[in-house]
Amino acid sequence: MLRLPEDQRHLFTRPFGTLYPSLDPVLPLLAGKLFFSVGDVVTEHLLQAGYPPVIAIIDGQTMRRPYDGVTIPEYQIINVKNPAGCISADLIRVTKNAVNAGRMVIQVTGEEDLAVLPLALASPDGSLILYGQPGEGVVVLEISTGIREKAQIFLEKFENIPDQV
Repeated sequence: MLRLPEDQRHLFTRPFGTLYPSLDPVLPLLAGKLFFSVGDVVTEHLLQAGYPPVIAIIDGQTMRRPYDGVTIPEYQIINVKNPAGCISADLIRVTKNAVNAGRMVIQVTGEEDLAVLPLALASPDGSLILYGQPGEGVVVLEISTGIREKAQIFLEKFENIPDQV
């Protein structure tokens, strides 16, 4: 399991991608694109706008409060544990598999905030990852070799710890 040390958390306060104030200006960018979502609110807003993501990674919370607005009944649901501030080996494995399988909801028990990193590493060039930036809007990350390299650099800031049961 990878855990983000307290002294590195500041690296994740800035958007990893382009920040938009709302989803409205993002919707035209999605036409013809493979795109994924991380977060309950962004996923729900995409669904309400008629743009279901190929993969949705959710945790049933928003801003540390329960959130039960997301359901995609026709998608396969995979449950995975991922503690707050961490990236579990299961999350990495399931994310890689989901990118290849498509039409999947990854339901995280714990926290999905850092799932953008393994998703970025597993996603093909030109695909998009959308996630919420609390109080600011939605971030769009277009995947490229450079973005994957940056994601790997971020992951190198994490420390390896024993898996938590």
